[in-house]
Amino acid sequence: MRLFSQLVTVAVVALAGSLAVSAVQWNTPLTLVLGLGSAALAVVAYRWIVRKTEHRVPAEIAKDNGALGRGLVIGFGLFACVIGNIALVGGYDVLGWGSIGGALALFGFSAAAAVTEELLFRGILFRFVERWTGTWLALTLTGVLFGLSHLFNAHATIWGALAIAVEAGGMLAAAYAATRTLWLPIGLHFAWNFAEGGIFGTGVSGTDAPQGLLDAVTSGPAALTGGEFGPEASIYSVVAGVITTAVFMVLARRRGNIVPLRGRTTDAATVVA
Repeated sequence: MRLFSQLVTVAVVALAGSLAVSAVQWNTPLTLVLGLGSAALAVVAYRWIVRKTEHRVPAEIAKDNGALGRGLVIGFGLFACVIGNIALVGGYDVLGWGSIGGALALFGFSAAAAVTEELLFRGILFRFVERWTGTWLALTLTGVLFGLSHLFNAHATIWGALAIAVEAGGMLAAAYAATRTLWLPIGLHFAWNFAEGGIFGTGVSGTDAPQGLLDAVTSGPAALTGGEFGPEASIYSVVAGVITTAVFMVLARRRGNIVPLRGRTTDAATVVA
């Protein structure tokens, strides 16, 4: 019941925010404000429902102490490497400047998506499943579920869903396992998405979004560029995600944050207030 209550509470906020953002049809100021407001409200809702159902202070969303900033740097750096490799093989071309308004709208949209998805998939699902199955199985199961959830996006393919399951679902869960704070995966998730659409002007998981800061196009084999779904379906993204996941899991092991199968969790998020 705790799992159900938390999922419903955050999902209702996420759905309301998504509907509101969709209703304004990428109007720049409204999308920016509604996106940031949805993200903030989701955090408040998560903190409230965790305190109510688990009777503890949610340490995983406590003061981040720089975790958010580190996540932003990692996320932007990873996507810059991916798009750089695509450009090296001739698959990415910048035609000129895009739209500042579009970039601002995508900033709000990306914030809402990153925060709500991390709260749902890592803050709730991964955390509960890890207690029951251990870290490795929880990472696999929630990663697959995260990838499958993107099958409802425009231009979605089985390959794209699998790619996201590995490079995002696995990587973001590993980031949480290594740090036991949601702020790092939130920052990483936001920076990747915003860099993808808001800065470099490519598709974001098939989303029909406005032009970002750069007016750019991708061309060539879909395996390299990601095709219409966007660079998240590129093999370069998968490689980057696998490497980063491995690094995070090594850190998690060194810090004693790996929960064994049927083991008792050492998650800092279980600290009782």
